[in-house]
Amino acid sequence: MAIQGARYAERRDEDLARGRARTSFRPPERSEWSKRVLEPQRLAVGLGWFSIGLGLAEVVAPRQLAKLIGAPQRIGVIRAFGLREIASGVGILATLPRPVIATWSRVAGDVLDLAALGMAFRSRRADPERLAAATAAVVGATVADVYCSLRLTRGVGAAGDGRAVRVAKTIAINRSPEEVYRLWRNFENLPRFMRHLESVQVTGPNRSRWVAKGPAGASVEWDAEITDDQANQLIAWRSLPGADVDNSGVVRFERAPGGRGTVVRVEMQYAPPAGVVGATLAKLANEEPGQQVMDDLRRLKQVLETGEIARNDGPSARVADKVAARGKR
Repeated sequence: MAIQGARYAERRDEDLARGRARTSFRPPERSEWSKRVLEPQRLAVGLGWFSIGLGLAEVVAPRQLAKLIGAPQRIGVIRAFGLREIASGVGILATLPRPVIATWSRVAGDVLDLAALGMAFRSRRADPERLAAATAAVVGATVADVYCSLRLTRGVGAAGDGRAVRVAKTIAINRSPEEVYRLWRNFENLPRFMRHLESVQVTGPNRSRWVAKGPAGASVEWDAEITDDQANQLIAWRSLPGADVDNSGVVRFERAPGGRGTVVRVEMQYAPPAGVVGATLAKLANEEPGQQVMDDLRRLKQVLETGEIARNDGPSARVADKVAARGKR
């Protein structure tokens, strides 16, 4: 009964945290990452489906399409262009979230389309007015393709070469912001409740060395620096150049309404080892980053509220790890 009660209380606090987060936190401003990556990604999806639709029309009904645009009915050429369009569209959708090469391939295809339309104007069988309208449409598509490709290319650095994984999790803890902040700010405490961390060593003012468990049991290491530190409110960090795992983020400590504890919110992004493949393998191995962070926050809650971490290991159903040296908080 005590275990069930503890689990119920934990779920209640998590639900409360989500509710408080909606009412207490100001909506975050759109980050530079969002502006550089998410918007062109949405445009790329639209261009991908447009490319597939146009390609299917060129393959299935080349004569009707040639008549529509006022071009000579060169069936083989139109179908070849259609297959290219389908390949470009599939390439864009298959390489999300970073279809940089595929979108630039569409730009190259647009150049070919404009060249073909220019040659069509020389044909006596062409309809100049319809060809002019078709050319204007292709120019518009080219502008959209170039814009999208440039935005995706410029966003590569902001998103860690397109491999970035974003995580945002929240939990309520029945302790003051000062106490929660104090434990977290001593980074050498973090492996106590973050199971994927092997060690954290402070190496200098605002700098530290991190060692974590990576995919397939390998270890990954990086140096990090604090970019913002507001006592009892937030800690922001980022990895330094040369890191095995490029990462950055912020943890916020918000006093709960009525002074009843703290709402802890973690927001982070990182580029997993082996990129998208590594992130996919991590999910398949039950190491999905969002779940990892949520599990870490639950253990932090247990450390602060009970002084121990409860686990379900084997037939005993509950094993408690006593947390030593509570004076480190």
